Amino acid sequence: MFAIVGIVVVFGAVIGGYLMEHGSIRVLLQPAELLIIGGAAAGTVLIANPLHILKQIAGGVAGVFGGSKFTKQRYLDTLKMIYELLNKARREGLIALENDVETPDKSPILSKYPQFLQNHHIRDYFCDTMRMAVTGVEAFDLDQLLDLDMEVHHHEAGQPIASLSTTADSLPGLGIVAAVLGVVITMQALGGPPEEIGQKVAAALVGTFLGVLLCYGLVGPIASNMAKIADDERAYLHVLRVVMISFLKGTAPIMAVEFARRAIPGHVRPSFQEVETLCRGGGGGSGEASPPEAAAAASA
Repeated sequence: MFAIVGIVVVFGAVIGGYLMEHGSIRVLLQPAELLIIGGAAAGTVLIANPLHILKQIAGGVAGVFGGSKFTKQRYLDTLKMIYELLNKARREGLIALENDVETPDKSPILSKYPQFLQNHHIRDYFCDTMRMAVTGVEAFDLDQLLDLDMEVHHHEAGQPIASLSTTADSLPGLGIVAAVLGVVITMQALGGPPEEIGQKVAAALVGTFLGVLLCYGLVGPIASNMAKIADDERAYLHVLRVVMISFLKGTAPIMAVEFARRAIPGHVRPSFQEVETLCRGGGGGSGEASPPEAAAAASA
């Protein structure tokens, strides 16, 4: 939502200032210049990236306009889900989680949190780790494995961002290409009416204008926003890592959840009271357990 507002502000301010100086909006409407710049930029993206990165770029751009999914409520629901799982493991042993992590969509606990299951990477990151814990892998080894997983994921998440940033950096150059072609056309018209030559020069300059504006006013900020969304997902994975390793080292479920709460970024971190109330069955979000289930968890 804020991305759309920002784009409107950028283009509104630029065009508004231009009109205040009595500029003609018709001069800026140069479809040929936009085709040269936009088409060449799209072509460079296709040349430089394989199909899977192109899909990530498209998904990342769509995610910018949808906003971050890692909200305070998302963290609260996740902490409650993990608390329920860890309580079950505390009562019945880690082996009791085998069915939950093998088939999470059929798990009585995990199936109550569809948002968690929809993201296959996050789901597998958590379930595969707990599956290995069930088989007896030590917490220290799992911590190293999680660190490796996060490093690989961070590298993959950075590839579409780097590609889009490179495309943004190329836009001013492509604008110059469009401007040079406009100058070539202008040279061909020398000797004609001064009005016609002036229009062609103006059209050539619009190419440079569009290249710079699209770089610094649209594509560059979108790439920057994608990087922040990737950082939000990395922070979420780190929270999962903290709670799993803390529990596997022998920490009580409620304390493991508190360690995880402290790892949540400050702008979306719930308070201690909010987490305790939710885990003990006094409140809930979209994935809250029903009253009988909550009472059972509290009594445990």
